[in-house]
Amino acid sequence: MNRNQAVYRLVLAALLVAIGIIIPMTFPKITLPLMSFTLASHVAIFLAMFLAPSTAVIVALGTTLGFFLSGLPLEVTLRALSHVVFALVGSLWILKRPQVLKNRGEAVAFCVGTNLIHAVMELIVISALFLGGFERVVNNFSEAGYMAILLLVGLGTLVHGSVDFIISFLVWQPLKKVPGLSKVASAK
Repeated sequence: MNRNQAVYRLVLAALLVAIGIIIPMTFPKITLPLMSFTLASHVAIFLAMFLAPSTAVIVALGTTLGFFLSGLPLEVTLRALSHVVFALVGSLWILKRPQVLKNRGEAVAFCVGTNLIHAVMELIVISALFLGGFERVVNNFSEAGYMAILLLVGLGTLVHGSVDFIISFLVWQPLKKVPGLSKVASAK
């Protein structure tokens, strides 16, 4: 990759970080008794995954910083930090199989696979806080128990991430035709 492509990818990463910070601040939230999910909050990360592993990591870290600076609770910020793992794995998957998004079956496998990793990482974060006695998490989940963590965090993240993947996939279809973007993107 030449220098212009590297700068172009860095600018795209910065724009996606900005989008990833603005979405949780402005988009509607689905609030359940113990959790809340913001529609499209993973779109910037998925779009970054379609570009390159380095872009995906930068955007995941940037959106985490946005959650932190927004004053959201520690557990939300740590869940956002765990996105680095699924973003990196997903972007490496695309790097190895650039055509993955062209075949419906492969795209579904990609969606489910990356969001399973996403859900497991968020479960690890919340479980560690719960088992470590982090007061706010313990208070939220102690009455409902660990099954609530599995259902709300695990299944909720899997569904929420999958919806955000579908949004990202639909946004990506016209974007991937942009000549400059197609030159720096891993996904075809």
